[in-house]
Amino acid sequence: MTLPVAITGLGTYLPSKVVTNDDLAEVLDTSDEWIRTRTGIRQRHVLAEDQATSDLAVEAGKAALADAGLGVEDISALIVATTTPDHPVPGTAPIVASALGTEVAAFDLNAACTGFIYGLRVGGAMAATGDQAVLVIGAESLTRIVDPEDRSTRVLFGDGAGAAVLVPDGSAALGPFALGADGTDPSMLWTAAGGTRTPTSSQVLDERANYLSMRGGDVYRNAVVRMAAAATSVLERSSLSVADVDLFVGHQANIRIIEAVGKRLGMPGERTHITVDKHANTSAASVPLALADARDAGRLKPGDTVLLAGFGAGLTFGACLFSWSPSRGGTG
Repeated sequence: MTLPVAITGLGTYLPSKVVTNDDLAEVLDTSDEWIRTRTGIRQRHVLAEDQATSDLAVEAGKAALADAGLGVEDISALIVATTTPDHPVPGTAPIVASALGTEVAAFDLNAACTGFIYGLRVGGAMAATGDQAVLVIGAESLTRIVDPEDRSTRVLFGDGAGAAVLVPDGSAALGPFALGADGTDPSMLWTAAGGTRTPTSSQVLDERANYLSMRGGDVYRNAVVRMAAAATSVLERSSLSVADVDLFVGHQANIRIIEAVGKRLGMPGERTHITVDKHANTSAASVPLALADARDAGRLKPGDTVLLAGFGAGLTFGACLFSWSPSRGGTG
């Protein structure tokens, strides 16, 4: 199933502070070479002390609206995909909406690193069934939830936000989508404490269970299998092959994962866009940041078929297709 919905604008925001691998090597038992060869990451952006996820989301949202040639008065809904909200309660989206100057429907969506693709599915359905324009934002402040003393996680993540404006358009096609989740073993990638299962306590803080943790090998294997399967599913449902895909934008978690997914799909490296080297893993912001980066680099041409794929904690996974048109895809 495809939705008669177009992406009319893209916007991004990256905090000004950049932390390189060499910077981390000064405080952790690691090196630039160790990080680069295992992850492909060279640097990451880190939000300022007085910033939170909503601040990043607001700036990306403003940029997307400007790119679409629309004002906040033109949107009728706002979705923030994030796993690092400003507060446990309330959601971050109403805060973002208020900062943008609107009282439209606003809600959070937590599907971890697959969040933006989930957001496109939900926002696209809203735009296709009566909403005039929907602003979908992926925003994360992951450096706030990783253990600063744990090199296995601290080197992997960065902060940022990316956004897209979705509008009804009978000549456009967003989809199909393949989305899924497997919650059998959430401990594969999670923050064990701080929720209703294990509330924050002195013991939690002593055990550092309030920080994100992951089993890297398990995450890698599941990410490759799940992303490739979701991508294959949407291609089959569209009666397309990998040869028909002009650009592949996968979740930017690790260069090895992206390359392994591409190998399973038979996707040539020159048709895959990479930003993990300069952004690191930005979870729900990863795909929109990479998509906008590809557009700005001139890698999208009118009529190009774009394949998006993601995988994240949950486990969540998904993929979707859409056709790019500069008249509906932002001004660049």
